[in-house]
Amino acid sequence: MTATAALASLARAATVHPPTPPRAGGRVLAFDGLTIEAGGLDLGVGAVCGVGPDTRPAEVIGFRDGRTLLMALARTGPLLPGAGVVPLADAGRVSVGEALLGRILDGGGRPLDGGPVPRTTARVALDSPAANPLTRGGVRQVLDCGIRVVNALLTLGRGQRVGIMAGSGVGKSVLLGQIARACAADIVVVALIGERGREIGDFVTHQIDAATRARTILIAVAADDAPLLRVRGTMRAHAVAAHFASSGRHVLLIVDSLTRVAHAQREIGLALGEGAAARGYPPSAIALVPRLVERAGNDAVGGGSVTAIYTVLADGDDMNDPVVDAARGVLDGHIVLSRAVAQRGIYPAIDIAASVSRSMHDLVDDAHAAAAAAFRRDHALVEANRDLVLMGAYAPGADAALDAAFARVPAMEALRRQGRAEVCDFATARAALIAT
Repeated sequence: MTATAALASLARAATVHPPTPPRAGGRVLAFDGLTIEAGGLDLGVGAVCGVGPDTRPAEVIGFRDGRTLLMALARTGPLLPGAGVVPLADAGRVSVGEALLGRILDGGGRPLDGGPVPRTTARVALDSPAANPLTRGGVRQVLDCGIRVVNALLTLGRGQRVGIMAGSGVGKSVLLGQIARACAADIVVVALIGERGREIGDFVTHQIDAATRARTILIAVAADDAPLLRVRGTMRAHAVAAHFASSGRHVLLIVDSLTRVAHAQREIGLALGEGAAARGYPPSAIALVPRLVERAGNDAVGGGSVTAIYTVLADGDDMNDPVVDAARGVLDGHIVLSRAVAQRGIYPAIDIAASVSRSMHDLVDDAHAAAAAAFRRDHALVEANRDLVLMGAYAPGADAALDAAFARVPAMEALRRQGRAEVCDFATARAALIAT
């Protein structure tokens, strides 16, 4: 074969069988059951990749010895050494729009309610930074939550960040459902994070009605989902709420629970080799609490607001738990649910003495504030001397203030009790407090 013929043959071969371009991405080098180590990637923390032949999503969480560390966002299934790791485009953004109303999504934005994928109109950053503090409006407008004792004694405002702190089995989910149904908000965003699957279904079917469902976006991440998906589901809820607030809407954001989000971040931090500090929580788990909370509030530019209610589980009813303590320091108030109050048959089982709304003094008039202070004073007197009276060690008439406080007990307990289906607006609660 001549040189010319050989060159022509090579040209034909190159035309018929063009070289395959290298595939962008890397390969799995190690996997310990939780973290994946990959080589050949040039991606930053927070990037999402598809791992293996079925491209299961995993997020970059750090680096070690020249390798990229990833954590799966879903069950990985069989994973072989050398499996491909391919970057996924635009995984750090969240779809938002009116099509989300009435829908139930998972932490990745996929429908859980059997409906089609929502046809949204915009995308926003999943982990946008908190707004400039100078663009935050003050809490100046009452938020009617429909709960008599809260409206009367723990008055909430639009844009406030509040914690509901409780142990297990004291009526937390019922109270959240009552607030979601009765709250004066344009849109309700509910994030059920780390809950059992049965509890998620129960909340959807029993705690919110059809009218509430139409204005609600529910993001559910079950307890057996990956820790990163629990964190991303919480961030998704904040991003969706902030989007609607930027258009002038008044949004109620409910996150149940902040503790389980911190637990998820603890798993991530320990997998990265962070040292365990307070009761086993690495610094990143505690730092996540203010990072989330500061994304809620009033938008002085757009005119909207995100009023956030976070449930905080007190493990063993310990109100000095690190997550409880961190939340209490950054929130604008906290509502404590007490097992002792629940055992007396008072629901919602709110411990009046341990609960506070830091914005109430800016929201109510002088008559309301004075009536609330008198209620708290008499309630404290009764609780401090209840055992003394029950033992017969106190003789009526010895203390006029104590006698007056005990005379008010039936009226005070009536104000605190409220049935599941009952709704009490702010004006009615104020009038009931003053008349008590």
